[in-house]
Amino acid sequence: MNININYEQETVKNAEYEAVIEQVCSEAAIVYGLGSHTEISVLLCHNEYIRSLNKQYRQIDRPTDVLSFALNEGENSDYEGPDANLLGDIVISLEKVQEQADEYGHSFERELAYLTIHGMLHILGYDHMTAEDKLEMRKEEEFILQRLGYVRAGEVL
Repeated sequence: MNININYEQETVKNAEYEAVIEQVCSEAAIVYGLGSHTEISVLLCHNEYIRSLNKQYRQIDRPTDVLSFALNEGENSDYEGPDANLLGDIVISLEKVQEQADEYGHSFERELAYLTIHGMLHILGYDHMTAEDKLEMRKEEEFILQRLGYVRAGEVL
């Protein structure tokens, strides 16, 4: 899997963030059988930037933690076009990562891993609009996180 990581501001560029994102996306590629030629882009940004995207695409005028944009959403599963390997874009607010890590009492890295797999699952078609869908998505998130050794605060593997 090709993972493109970009930053709203290059001054926050961080190899540790990139390592977490690459690890999570690579693990998802293995678990969900994504080919080596599939591609995902991740943008790390600040609250104000993700707020503007949230307002533009979801008509919600506040920052959110993660947004996902699947490129082939609605395409037939047998689609073979030139962009068939492009999965989509994930946008993550670094400020929200820190806020939520503090709120939930776990590490920044664990929260970044969680938001990465959450965004990836949305791109793969998972959602949490119903209680049943939410339960299934949470199960998948925790499965990937546990495979990588990310546990919830107070939990031991």
